[in-house]
Amino acid sequence: MTSVTEKLETFNETAWKGFKGSDWKKEINTRSFIQQNYTEYRGDDSFLQPAAPSTDKLWTKLQELFEVQHQQNGVYDMDNNIPATLTSHGPGYLIKEEEKIVGLQTDVPLKQAFMPFGGIRMANSALTSNGYEADPEMTKIFTEWRKTHNQGVFDAYTDEMRLARKNKIITGLPDAYGRGRIIGDYRRVALYGIDYLMEQKKKDHDLTGNKVMTDDVIRLREEIAEQYRALNDLKKMAASYGFDISRPAENAQEAIQWLYFGYLGAIKSQNGAAMSIGRISAFLDIYIQRDLENGVITEFEAQELIDHLIMKLRMVKFARTPEYNQLFSGYPIWATLSIAGMGIDGRSLVTKNDFRILHTLINMGPSPEPNLTVLYSSRLPEGFRTFAARIAKETSSIQFENDDLLRANWGSDDCAIACCVSATVMGKDMQFFGARANLAKAVLYAINGGVDEKTKMQVAPRFRPMTGDTLDFHEFMERYKDILDWLAELYVNTLNVIHYMHDKYAYEAIQLAFMDSHLRRTFATGIAGISHATDSIMAIKHGNVKVIRDEDGLAVDYVPQNEFPTYGNDNEEADAMANWILEYFMTQIKRQHTYRNSTPTTSLLTITSNVVYGKATGNTPDGRRAGKPLAPGANPSYRDGKFLGEKNGLLASLNSTARLNYRNALDGISNTQTINPNGLGKDDATRIANLRNVLDGYFDKGGYHLNVNVFTNELLLDAQAHPEKYPNLTIRVSGYAVKFRDLTPEQQADVISRTAHDRL
Repeated sequence: MTSVTEKLETFNETAWKGFKGSDWKKEINTRSFIQQNYTEYRGDDSFLQPAAPSTDKLWTKLQELFEVQHQQNGVYDMDNNIPATLTSHGPGYLIKEEEKIVGLQTDVPLKQAFMPFGGIRMANSALTSNGYEADPEMTKIFTEWRKTHNQGVFDAYTDEMRLARKNKIITGLPDAYGRGRIIGDYRRVALYGIDYLMEQKKKDHDLTGNKVMTDDVIRLREEIAEQYRALNDLKKMAASYGFDISRPAENAQEAIQWLYFGYLGAIKSQNGAAMSIGRISAFLDIYIQRDLENGVITEFEAQELIDHLIMKLRMVKFARTPEYNQLFSGYPIWATLSIAGMGIDGRSLVTKNDFRILHTLINMGPSPEPNLTVLYSSRLPEGFRTFAARIAKETSSIQFENDDLLRANWGSDDCAIACCVSATVMGKDMQFFGARANLAKAVLYAINGGVDEKTKMQVAPRFRPMTGDTLDFHEFMERYKDILDWLAELYVNTLNVIHYMHDKYAYEAIQLAFMDSHLRRTFATGIAGISHATDSIMAIKHGNVKVIRDEDGLAVDYVPQNEFPTYGNDNEEADAMANWILEYFMTQIKRQHTYRNSTPTTSLLTITSNVVYGKATGNTPDGRRAGKPLAPGANPSYRDGKFLGEKNGLLASLNSTARLNYRNALDGISNTQTINPNGLGKDDATRIANLRNVLDGYFDKGGYHLNVNVFTNELLLDAQAHPEKYPNLTIRVSGYAVKFRDLTPEQQADVISRTAHDRL
């Protein structure tokens, strides 16, 4: 009987014709295929082509649907009684005869699927909050017959976990939504075809377990079996659109379509907080370049294919609850697409396709999705660095990550970003996403003996509060370390519960089917409020902070009497304190047992939930007022009051952030900056050159991430007053891009209040 591997050989003449190398033909190794076949491009953007008529027609239609969606509170349509699976919906189209790349999450564009496996209460809340009825039969099935992730989590939570969650010392936990941040290596569909991938999973299943059936072996065998079935279902889904993805792709259009079907399977079956598509640019360029050289397509048609792929990624939508939208405003789904970067061999991975992908922001205008991410190094070709700086300046739609740090710390030149700032090696790693702990609130717990300043509940273990009229630095530091020790243990234990239940009741079978069966897992924690914690400690040390108490003796306000150094102003002492907090908390995290022996990491990232976290946090010793938003990510405090804020310009702020040690925050360090166009220069050429130089310098100094906004606050104020004038105004916030009009009024005000630098 002919094996799939033997059948695969027969496809070589067409599917792999002209491709170099042999090792990737003998085993699944997409990186090797890329390294041996991609064409580095060191030129400029002069080859790029305008939008095709089909692109214009499709984009016009989609814009009309987006407007209806906006008028209906972000919901075009919703399903309420078909649990979403790979095969739950028939094929759907935008304009079938115009689409070069096809496939929708449901059978109608922008229709949000019903996804109850994460939690029926959340699925029903998403429906009812948007005016749709919850289906009684579905509610009964997923309450009485089929347990969900959310129910499993709350069955296992301890009282202490529930209390900490309620008081928002740990926040945004993925216990009420899909965890996401898992990237399947969707390139494998195009390179090998589904049948070969299924054969390899069958081999992995047979080789897992050697007579001794321990719990981890049993679990892995079951998971691989689920992956195998998911691959078969994906074939059925693609067949409903008229495509046979059992075999490898034979040309550029098929390569893009096959790859997209892999990703489509993920977004059909999971609603994770981040559903990244990964690092696909150089891979697809190999197929495009072969077709260009053979006269199969033109450059105009190549751009058309990429435009249509990106348009599909702009259409991804999930049903969300109001509580979720408060945390992650503007309907982000993080279809993060990572481009560029350097190879370990010294070549850049820049291809013409990296230009094409950025050019979609010109052909179809700015857009939050996909979350376009440039893996940056000052060693990238100058033509690409200049083009990327230009697109960033013109659209405020892309983010930059330090590729030199990625290669050095992850040991690969095939990393992608799994959300906003979280790195993962394609096909080799998966992440357990863990939201974040509020270390600004932890400062207040240290002062008040573990009592929450907002609810007056005893949340942390009871200990003697600080009772003096002013805060003693040495006493505070001992208390703060005690709080961080307690918080790290509770936080990790809480996440262990969440990920155990997610694997059990909401397993990501199709995404993991495109990954190695034996994975490296990271256990991602997160930190909110790093700048306020830092500045508060600096105030306690240098500012002679006077304490104001309520009638119960609880410290509720703080008045610094003296000046004190603050993070974000290129002050070495303040920046060192930020690093101390990061390192100490991460050390405590590493001491805990982590689910499935995963490697602990942390991030400095808040998303737009810095507004929600700020509401739950009282006055802090640095002078920040109760209820005010926390500074996002690793950003310095806002300019607020006598002592807070960036005072020394953009470069000083970047210098402070660049001092943060990425080795202690391997889940990423988010930094969002806005600069007035005139602050970059008097004309476009100067502005582009200066922005490119800022990026070169920042990343050479060890900065990890940068969101770049180039606009004035006057523009945002006008957009706030007249949203109809700016339907596609896109801005970068902590870790993603968003249409400004889709932010809540509170979040719009928060963005406007942030520092907009008027000088370098």
